[in-house]
Amino acid sequence: MAANFWTSSHYKQLMEQEEVDVVHPLDKERGISVEDFKLIKFHMSNHMIKLAQHIKVRQRVVATAVTYMRRVYTRKSMVEFEPRLVALACMYLASKAEESIVQARNIIFYIRKLYPDEYKYELKDVLGMEMKVLEALNYYLVVFHPYRSLSEFLQDAAINDVNMNQITWGIVNDTYKMDLILVHPPYRIALACIYIASVHTEKDITAWFEDLHEDMNLVKNIAMEILDFYENYRSITEEKVNSAFSKLALKP
Repeated sequence: MAANFWTSSHYKQLMEQEEVDVVHPLDKERGISVEDFKLIKFHMSNHMIKLAQHIKVRQRVVATAVTYMRRVYTRKSMVEFEPRLVALACMYLASKAEESIVQARNIIFYIRKLYPDEYKYELKDVLGMEMKVLEALNYYLVVFHPYRSLSEFLQDAAINDVNMNQITWGIVNDTYKMDLILVHPPYRIALACIYIASVHTEKDITAWFEDLHEDMNLVKNIAMEILDFYENYRSITEEKVNSAFSKLALKP
């Protein structure tokens, strides 16, 4: 992990999971539970990942966009900041922050093509929400991701197993469907993903982990969070997602 992470706004904004899971009072009034809260963020993360594939931006852009979206909801309500519109604004903002600019018109065009029944927003809506997102983020746009550390760790561990490498990268991408990036240092997320992949592929890299002098309890705890997510992922249904969104649409 680059030394400047520890002096960055990202590090200073790390939160406890309990803080991230707090549902805004306005959302609570609509009956939004912690489970609903997580479901909606998960659903929007999936939409953003799929959108990114169509507008052809780097994985880092969608990772930054999802991080912005998740940060917004540690401060703002979903009632006031409609999740679908926030997702589009975050994608547009992230494309600029990561110097991989995509025109807002293209974002709107492709999201309507993918989900014609869900997205009816105009250009002015996205641009207006972009300003609100910027304010909600306190204009802190720097995000450190696990990717850089992951590349360095895999090289350092001399892991030449293509299958294990692919599994590890896939797990890292999946962590953006959770709130891990708001809670843990990115390098530790990378280590947890390597740990899971090594166990899955039965590759013994215990000695390498020991040489890192990292607290393996912390790494294994993150690994358990990821595995718990995969287990719970199976029980997520479209019906549950629709039920959560329908609560947002209700009048208080």
